[in-house]
Amino acid sequence: MTAAEISRIAGVTRATVSNWRRRHDDFPAPSGGTDSSPLYDLESVRAWLASRGHVSAANPSEELRTTLRLRAQSGGGTSDLLLLVLAAAGRSPEELTAAAQLPDPDLVTHAQRDVATAADAVPSADAVHFKADDAAVLRALYACVRDDGGQAALGVLAERELEDSAASGAYRTPEPLADLLAALIPGSTARVLDPACGSGTLLEAAARRGARELYGQDYLPVQALRSAVSLMLTAPEAKVTVHAADSIRADAFPDLLADAVLCNPPYGVRDWGHDELAYDPRWAYGVPARAESELAWVQHALAHLTPGGHAALLLPPATAGRASGRRVRAELVRSGALRAVIALPAGASVPLHVGLQVWVLQRPEPGGPEHKSVLFVDTATGTATAAGRGGTAVTAWTRGGSRSASLDWEGITAHALGAWRAFAENPDAFEGEPGVARAVGVVDLLDDLVDLTPARLVRASRTEIDPAKLSADVDATRKDLVKAAKSLARAAGREDWSAAGAGAREWRTATASDLSRGGALTLLRPVPDSVRTRAHAASGESGESGRPETRAVLTGSDIATGSGPTGEPMGLYDDTSPVIAVGDVLVRAVASTDGPMARVAGEKDAGALPGPQVHLFRPDPARLDAWFLAGFLGAEENIAGASTGSTVLTVSPGRLRVPLLPLEEQRRYGEAFRHVHALRAEARRATLLAEETARLLAGGLTGGQLLPSPGDG
Repeated sequence: MTAAEISRIAGVTRATVSNWRRRHDDFPAPSGGTDSSPLYDLESVRAWLASRGHVSAANPSEELRTTLRLRAQSGGGTSDLLLLVLAAAGRSPEELTAAAQLPDPDLVTHAQRDVATAADAVPSADAVHFKADDAAVLRALYACVRDDGGQAALGVLAERELEDSAASGAYRTPEPLADLLAALIPGSTARVLDPACGSGTLLEAAARRGARELYGQDYLPVQALRSAVSLMLTAPEAKVTVHAADSIRADAFPDLLADAVLCNPPYGVRDWGHDELAYDPRWAYGVPARAESELAWVQHALAHLTPGGHAALLLPPATAGRASGRRVRAELVRSGALRAVIALPAGASVPLHVGLQVWVLQRPEPGGPEHKSVLFVDTATGTATAAGRGGTAVTAWTRGGSRSASLDWEGITAHALGAWRAFAENPDAFEGEPGVARAVGVVDLLDDLVDLTPARLVRASRTEIDPAKLSADVDATRKDLVKAAKSLARAAGREDWSAAGAGAREWRTATASDLSRGGALTLLRPVPDSVRTRAHAASGESGESGRPETRAVLTGSDIATGSGPTGEPMGLYDDTSPVIAVGDVLVRAVASTDGPMARVAGEKDAGALPGPQVHLFRPDPARLDAWFLAGFLGAEENIAGASTGSTVLTVSPGRLRVPLLPLEEQRRYGEAFRHVHALRAEARRATLLAEETARLLAGGLTGGQLLPSPGDG
């Protein structure tokens, strides 16, 4: 274990651990690592702490993380522990306490019996055999389930599991997105299938809506097992069946017809079985091209639906328009199997920079109603429009591409469900919402491209927009632009910038590390030095009250764009993580020229967690002015001098330099840097409003709603 982990289990600062190492000859010697980053034997450290009356201060989840990391060093994984979580969750607190207190050999035997019991509930799970040196992690797991619950223990195992399988691209579908996909399935659904179930998020959402038969399949065995355990914990009344195999090549449910299929399949997979599956009966709408694995998943989902059943799939935008998929798309439209395509803002799910789409499908019923149109919804446009004008609208436009937590999920869900339910109830009477939702006739879609991109098709309804309403929108946005331009002019009009003299001013400087050692500032590590080891280095600072998973995260992108915190914890934080306070200085950890590198935390940032790509400096206000510090820390030359790397330049926070000036002089510089920050913010806002005004004007002129000004002749 690291010195940081020792500080956590002992409930002391890292400085105290360093003092123990220097002052006590009997302090355990390092058992590994390097001179600069030594590692210590966990049991030796615990014995030493116990001999001095130190009771472990780490919470059970943190204890489990520590033992998992140590187990991983000897080649141990987490999949064999997933079944034990399921078994332990069914035990009483007293039984778990008794198990955790057993001697090591008896504990291993007890855990082996528990796993054998749980294996009956998950018959597809591989056999598990614990060894004598697993006792520490078994004890920690029982304690974690007892004190924090089965889902908490499962989450800790998942952190390690996803780190170990990072190359696989495994990730969770955000819960609000999972709830949206489940809500798009009309009526009540008893039997739901997810053929690429991952951790089971979509099936959990289905269970929350009443599904009682949950079927899942995933290519990764550890994900399939995790999904099964998670579903059994969250939906104990449901029948859960999960298998590990490639759903396209080795369908585990060939005869299953479900009421609904929910799926977030892998994207862009070329080796999906195109050659060997050319004559597969699932391809009722055409054999998918080699580059169209997503259309293979679409047809796989339809093949597993009862007639009239619905599916909702999360797909990349290219699926709607790639030339290689034109024929399959045409058959999906012509047959009435495709009912809706809903575009989401960028940041809804991985990959965060892409605006994904939800396809809603329905297996045609023999003799059922003919579907003459397809619904298209652009929630990115809808949420931006609903945000209103002025600063709020700018925030909506600039934050749309950040992270899932930053999105207006309430607005996205309202637009998507509102349009879909109105359309599903009466497609022929659906009027749509100009610029947001539109029903397009099947005949109009079956052209040479069969391009099903919502933004293109929704924009085609511009002629339906009320000219008076568009004119009012243009006028409101233009007035906001004029105000922003005046504000920018005032910010740029400051004239009291004087020359320093014949030459540039010079001063003595100190590094941030020097200032930290002198107590003028504290450098806080937002997340572990290495996410894989969770080695926090909080310099004696601990988090404030409040669960980390409920807090927003301020990212490097937020600093660059000037937005509020838009990130989400993603399991990287615990209750020792530092929380941003007003007056903290935040510096991006990766050097870039796309926006400022540093800023001072204000009220909108307070209470958030600093992101993994953010350095947090907490100055002593009696010795350092915050804006003075931010201005110099974020200077281009300073960042360049403290950065290392070739393609990606990583900022070493301790190497950043700060001039040594009296506090009064710092404050003068600080006020100037505050003004520069305001100037940059006003310029950004004016630019965005100018772009929005130009977009509305151009759209109105080309759509026929606006006439040129008489003076334009």
